[in-house]
Amino acid sequence: MIRSLARPASALLQRRSMSGAATLPSLPYAYDALEPTISSTIMEIHHTKHHNTYVVNLNAALEKAEAASKSGDANALISLAPAIKFNGGGHINHTLFWENLCPSSESSPPTGDLAAAIDAAFGSFDDMKSKMSAQTIAVQGSGWGWLGYNKSSSSLEIATCANQDPLEATTGLVPIVGIDVWEHAYYLDYKNVRPDYVGKIWDVIDWKCAEARFNAAK
Repeated sequence: MIRSLARPASALLQRRSMSGAATLPSLPYAYDALEPTISSTIMEIHHTKHHNTYVVNLNAALEKAEAASKSGDANALISLAPAIKFNGGGHINHTLFWENLCPSSESSPPTGDLAAAIDAAFGSFDDMKSKMSAQTIAVQGSGWGWLGYNKSSSSLEIATCANQDPLEATTGLVPIVGIDVWEHAYYLDYKNVRPDYVGKIWDVIDWKCAEARFNAAK
């Protein structure tokens, strides 16, 4: 299967058409490529329904914000901030998430500088997975678990974000790997057993993409 080359993190944050509107990115694999870890049904619904809704709502909010800015309506701009944060975060997070995944046959442990950074921060790759899994599973309600890069300390950290709060805008950490723990990401396959989903998703993480993000963040 041919996959697109991993792109730098900055290029993943927003997909825009020539008109300036956010657009739904195409997946670099077929909907059934991640089976049995994630079913084609979940992938198609998650991509075409959930992510697309964030894109549509983000564009609507940005159009209103542009009009409010032109008219100098500060109250309107302020009132639109939550919608832009939620839908913009949903778009950013999911764009990163799709790039984050690959068929299990193409997933192998990180190497090089990323592997060394993981060992330095967590002791070992397995220890990192264990710690990140535990924190991600413990997210209350909906949200995300992240492996992020702290530019100030030049080290990797684990963090969680509620709802669709984007990691970098919320914590300053550059996203390297993210796990979506909204129920729509796993319920059809794993019912309400989030630990089973989080335990299996490591089988389809694209560590080459993660390494590209890590190298771009340094």
